[in-house]
Amino acid sequence: MKQIVRGIVLLAIMCMMFSSVAFAEGNTKPGGPSTNGNDTISSIMTYEEMVEQLYALEKRSKAEFEVTTLDDYGKSEQGNSIYVAKVGHGDTKVWVQAQIHGDEKLTTEAVMQLLKTLASSGGPDVQTLLDELTLYVIPMYNPDGSIMNTRGTLLMDENGEPVSDDAYIDLNRGWTLDGFKANESKVVYAYWADVKPDFAVDLHHQGFKTVYGTNEATSFSLGISLAPDGPTLPSLENGYYNKVTKQMQGYVYDSLTKYGYTRIDQYQVGGGKYYIDIRGGVVSAMMMGLNYNNLNPDGHSNPAIFFETKGNTREGSLGQKSNGYLTKQNYLALKALLTGIATEEVHEVDPDHWYDIPAYPAEGYFTDYAGILPIN
Repeated sequence: MKQIVRGIVLLAIMCMMFSSVAFAEGNTKPGGPSTNGNDTISSIMTYEEMVEQLYALEKRSKAEFEVTTLDDYGKSEQGNSIYVAKVGHGDTKVWVQAQIHGDEKLTTEAVMQLLKTLASSGGPDVQTLLDELTLYVIPMYNPDGSIMNTRGTLLMDENGEPVSDDAYIDLNRGWTLDGFKANESKVVYAYWADVKPDFAVDLHHQGFKTVYGTNEATSFSLGISLAPDGPTLPSLENGYYNKVTKQMQGYVYDSLTKYGYTRIDQYQVGGGKYYIDIRGGVVSAMMMGLNYNNLNPDGHSNPAIFFETKGNTREGSLGQKSNGYLTKQNYLALKALLTGIATEEVHEVDPDHWYDIPAYPAEGYFTDYAGILPIN
C-alpha cells in the first residue's frame, strides 16, 4: 500500500505541472480575495450534501427538473452513483460537467447554484433558458476523488482494493480508444453518446498565475482543449468548432469583465509558453466524435469549452474569504454562456475577439500525441 501511495503522490505532482500553471509566485495583487489562511474543505459541499440538495431542488422546482443516477450505465470504481440533473425543455441540448478532478470542488458549488436558480427563479431570463435549452448537468463527475480529495481516482478490483501500484488514473484522460479503464469514463461516455448534446462546458480549477503584462493573479481562465487555429480544431466540422468555441469564450469574456473582482485570461501551460492540443481529454473526445465500443457509430460530436478557476483543495489553496467569489465567477460565466446559446447571441461574436482575451506570447502547442509543436 505504501508503494501505491507513493505512486499517487508522484502522479499528482506530474498532473500539477499542467493543472496548476503556477507561474505567478510572488504576486501581491490577487484576482479576487486573498486565499491566504486555512483551507476550508469542511465548508465545501460533500457528495452526500450534493445528493440531498439535488433531490430537494427537484422536489420544490417550478420547472422541469429531473434528478437521476447513471446506475443503469454503472457506478464509480468505489461503487458510488454518478448523478445528473436534467432541466428545461428546449430543443438545444447543453452538457455541463463539474469536478472531473476530485480536488476541484468549487465547480460543483457553482453548478449547484445554477441549478438552484433554474429551480426557483421565475424571471424572464431563466424562463428563456428553460424554454430554449435542455440541460444535462453532472455536478460531480468524480465522486470517489471528491471523497478522497484527490485529483484523480483509483482503479479497484472486485474486492475493493487498488488493482496495482499504478492504480491512480486521471479521468480527464479517460476518453480514448485504448484508455477506457475507469468505470466513471465508461459510464459517462455511454450517457453522452445517448444524450448527443449540441454544446458542452467543463468546469475546472487551476494553480496561480498572473495575467500577462500585469502583477494581477488570474482568477479565471478561458480554455479550449483543442487549440484555436491549432493543429486539430480547424479540421473539425469544416471549421465550425474552431469558430464557435472562440465565439463562446469571447461571449463569456465580455460578460465577466464588468465584474471588478475577476481577472480573466486565456488558459495556457508551461509558464504561458503553450496552448494545449490534448486529444485524449474528455471534451476533446466530444469534439472529435469518439466512437468507443461502437456506442457512437454515427460519430456524434459537439463543440466544447472549459473554465478554470484558481486554487484547489488538494494544495490547500482555497480559503474562506475567497470561496464565495470564486464560486460566483464560475456561476456567472456558466449562466452567461447558457444565455448566449439560448438567445443565439453567441453566434454574433467576432471569432477573432478570442485574441482580445489576455494571453502570454505562446511558442507552441503542448500535445499528448506529438510532444511540443511550433506555432506556424
